[in-house]
Amino acid sequence: MSDVTPQSGVTEDEPGHPHLADLRARVQQGGAPKYHEANAAKGKLFARERIRLLVDEDSFVEDGLYANVMAGDLPADGVITGVARIDGRPVAIMANDSTVKAGSWGARTVEKIIRIIERAYDTRIPMIYLVDSAGARITDQVEMFPGRRGAGKIFHTQVRASGSIPQVCALFGPSAAGGAYIPAFCDFVSMVDGNASMYLGSPRMVEMVVREKTTLEDMGGARMHCAVSGVGHHLAKDEPEALNAVRSFLSYLPANWEQAPPRAEPRDPKPTDLRAMVPVSERVAFDMRKYARGLLDEDSFFEIHALWAKELTVGFGRLDGHPVGVVANNPMFKGGVLFVDSADKAARFIQLCDAFNVPLLFLADVPGFMVGTAVEKEGIIRHGAKMISAVSEATVPKISVIVRKAYGAGLYAMAGPGFDPDATIALPTAKIAVMGAEAAINAVYFNKIAAIEDEAERQAYVERLREEYEADIDVVRLAGELVVDTIVEPEELRTELIRRFADASTKDRSFSRRRHGVTPV
Repeated sequence: MSDVTPQSGVTEDEPGHPHLADLRARVQQGGAPKYHEANAAKGKLFARERIRLLVDEDSFVEDGLYANVMAGDLPADGVITGVARIDGRPVAIMANDSTVKAGSWGARTVEKIIRIIERAYDTRIPMIYLVDSAGARITDQVEMFPGRRGAGKIFHTQVRASGSIPQVCALFGPSAAGGAYIPAFCDFVSMVDGNASMYLGSPRMVEMVVREKTTLEDMGGARMHCAVSGVGHHLAKDEPEALNAVRSFLSYLPANWEQAPPRAEPRDPKPTDLRAMVPVSERVAFDMRKYARGLLDEDSFFEIHALWAKELTVGFGRLDGHPVGVVANNPMFKGGVLFVDSADKAARFIQLCDAFNVPLLFLADVPGFMVGTAVEKEGIIRHGAKMISAVSEATVPKISVIVRKAYGAGLYAMAGPGFDPDATIALPTAKIAVMGAEAAINAVYFNKIAAIEDEAERQAYVERLREEYEADIDVVRLAGELVVDTIVEPEELRTELIRRFADASTKDRSFSRRRHGVTPV
């Protein structure tokens, strides 16, 4: 005969001896059926189902299952934590259960999150956050918010682990208020379109505080964060796609900063005519993403921040099975000019690759940084300095390929010769200069050109100046002056890169005598 203790909801066979199998099953069911049904209507999976889909079969080992069990209505205190394996490699996992008080945080929720991050850091394995939480329980704020092991300790622990272990987030629902900083401190955030959101204040709070009427989607929705703010890195159409993105991202990275990235089975690239892809005229755009795919092992390119600052492309790929990080100007968008957001995008990705020992491949076709009143007010100099700092500090093997042009500080930002690349490789189409011929001629000879009244004579003079300028920056001359290390035909570039990255794999990675630099944030 069993009875139920009203305060705890614990079924007992004998007084003081809970029926653990029954209790465990009830906790693992999560919240009430109506909450499961409401989530399913939105296309949302149960937190435990998300874990099951993400990890290797039967590999998840849970901790803290009975957290706050005496409350009776807070199974696992709304968060599931433990260790599992993905493709045979260990990972730590935290998953909010939104069927329990909307995945909100209490004191034990916070303690479980802190403990699993600490465990990931101590055991040197990646940390995965499956986020779907309404934030803190205001009723529990004294217990969970301000103390030494309060919510702030979560973020402190994340920052401590940053660059030591990969931290990856899949966002399925809200990540509200202070909780929004969990994804913000992650290396990669995949957000489910239509359901995921991040915001510091709800639309109702925003209207109350700043008198602004908005919607959750406009202010903090997945598409906004992936295309406008840049806080999201990948927009997923549904939850399985978000989980697959997490799995793919981790496949390029080691378990921690002390290990080498995992090698995959080498594959030839998809057949691509790289020579025909690059137009001779620098005014004609082409898609550098296609060029990158023509160099990398087939189907290995994993683009990050695909919807944000599209004038610069970043992502992981493989060369002969070895992971590389790709930083590439894309003239298809804004002519490949570097703006504030693209500089930030590059800086962050370069730091990520350098932290986890992933070599960097720069594909340059850049007119330089954007100019004008608007970008100066946005701090283009400061943001450009941030990108150039990241390039300077990166000690992994790095190779810069001048695909078509590298003008002005754009050369510096794309790991030009002055930034200790392991090689600067030029294609026959390459040009390196302070600026393009047209801008240079206008800057130096404007008055002389304006003084020539005859149009035909003026055009002939400009054309002669252009020919002289082009001869001055000719790629063969640049190779002769040791500005570039070699000139490579497009068909030979992949082989050249594979060999040079292999040669650089044992390089000395020391950089500077200091604790850390001061980033021009």
